[in-house]
Amino acid sequence: MTDLDVLLDEYLATRRALGVRLVLPGRLLKRFVTFVTGHGDTAITRARALEWATAPREAQPAQWANRLGMVCRFSRYANAVDPRHEVVPQGLLPHRYRRREPYIYSDAEIADLIGAAQRLSGTTGLRPLTFATLLGLLAVTGMRTNEILNLDRDDVDLAQGVLTIRNGKFGKSRHVMVHATTGRALERYAERRDSLCAAPRCPAFFVSEHGTRITEWTLRYTFVNLSRQTGLRVPARSYGKGPRLLDFRHAFAVKTLLRWHHAGVDVEQHVPRLATWLGHAHVSDTYWYLTATPELMQQAARRLDRTGRGVPS
Repeated sequence: MTDLDVLLDEYLATRRALGVRLVLPGRLLKRFVTFVTGHGDTAITRARALEWATAPREAQPAQWANRLGMVCRFSRYANAVDPRHEVVPQGLLPHRYRRREPYIYSDAEIADLIGAAQRLSGTTGLRPLTFATLLGLLAVTGMRTNEILNLDRDDVDLAQGVLTIRNGKFGKSRHVMVHATTGRALERYAERRDSLCAAPRCPAFFVSEHGTRITEWTLRYTFVNLSRQTGLRVPARSYGKGPRLLDFRHAFAVKTLLRWHHAGVDVEQHVPRLATWLGHAHVSDTYWYLTATPELMQQAARRLDRTGRGVPS
C-alpha cells in the first residue's frame, strides 16, 4: 500500500465519520490513486488529475467534471497533510449541466426485456427468474435500482403487499405499497427462490444462483445485454448509449402523471404524493417530470391556459 493509498483511506474515513457515504466516489478515487501510482507518481498533480478525469472518452463533459470534482475535494485534504500534493482547482472542466432526456419505455418494450430475461441461461433456473422479476418490479414501482437490490426478506411483507425501503437516498426510509398482482409475482418468486436456493448466503430478497445479493454491476451488465438482444441498444464493445435502468423510474413517473392527466385529476395536488412515493427529497424534482416529455409539456401548457398559473419550480 502506497502513501497515497493510506492518505485516501484516511480521507474517506474522515468524511464517512461526518455522515457522508461516498460509495461511488470511494471506488472512483481508489481507481484514481491506482492510476496515479501506476504512472510512477507519488503526489497528486493537476495534469494527472485532468488526464484521469477525461480518460473515458465516450463520457459526457458533465461526467468528466464530476470525476474531477471528486479529485478536487480529495486534493485539498491531501495538500493540507502533505504540501507536495497540488490542489486541483474547481472549474478546470467547466460544463453546463443538462439533464438527459428520459427514455419512456413502451409496455411492449418492457415485456420484451422481461421475456429476454426469462430466457437467460443458468445452472438452477434461478437466474432468469430473478432478473425477470427484478425488471418487472422496477417497471411497476419506479424504485431506484439500489433500493430494490438492498431489499432483505424481512423488508418484503408479502401478506400486506408492502416493501420497506431502509436507508434510501439521503438516508431516508419509506414504505411502498404494491398492487395485488405485483404481490403475487413476488410471492411466486420467493417460493421458487427458496426451492432453488435453500441455503442462501445473505438475507437479500433477490439472490443469485450462488445465494448472494445481486450487485448493481451485475444488474447493469445483464440489462445491457438484454437491451441488445431486444434491439434497444446496438452491439458495442462498451456499454454504449441507449435506454438505462434509471429510465424505468422515469417511465413510471411519466406514465403515472399521464394517467392522472387523462383521468382529469388535479396533477399539482397529487405531485407531492408521487414525490413521496419516489423518495424525492424535494418536490421540485418531481415537477421536472411535467416537462420531461412533449405530451406532458402540452398538458401543462393547456393547464396554464386554463388557470393562468405555471408549474412550480
